[in-house]
Amino acid sequence: MNVHANIASAAPADPTESVDIATEAGTHASLPHDLPIFLVGMMGAGKTTIGRGLARALGREFIDLDHELEARCGVRVPIIFEIEGETGFRKREAAALDHCTSRRGIVLATGGGAVLSAENRQMLRERGIVLYLRASLDELFRRTSRDRNRPLLANPDPRGTLRDLMTKRAPLYEEVADLVVETGTTPVSHLVRSLLPLLQAYEKTL
Repeated sequence: MNVHANIASAAPADPTESVDIATEAGTHASLPHDLPIFLVGMMGAGKTTIGRGLARALGREFIDLDHELEARCGVRVPIIFEIEGETGFRKREAAALDHCTSRRGIVLATGGGAVLSAENRQMLRERGIVLYLRASLDELFRRTSRDRNRPLLANPDPRGTLRDLMTKRAPLYEEVADLVVETGTTPVSHLVRSLLPLLQAYEKTL
């Protein structure tokens, strides 16, 4: 059963905005376990930005699954899509996800479509704590409208594509989520600080 966290904080208007979470004398917040934390949600939900801030606050390593894929392949995600199509990309994504989710003590931002595979959803559920970052269609479109690194939105109707993707993927995000975080327009640093006590109190046995 997942927990809905209606936190009045969110990813910034620009998901690439840097985030600095202040800690006392360079100390970090601690969790009572080393379970990995996985962030899921639509493109533009702020997974990378929030993930980086959360990892910094916890003193953990941050991994972005798309960046991991690019490092493995030596090319950007749109090029992988162009050469191998979405099917080829998803196969590579699943292999990278299997590798990354096996690591303890990390914060991992997944790609928006990582939940499409039943095997991927099982890995996420069974290997760590899953945070679903949820945002409105208007907010997602605002955040992604100028991003040219979104191959699925490279069409004449990106807003319609986002709407269709949300309809298909939202139930899958809900399926894997331990915590559901509603996002809006206030600073990421506030969201991260609000998430810390939730993660410290959340119990999950794997």
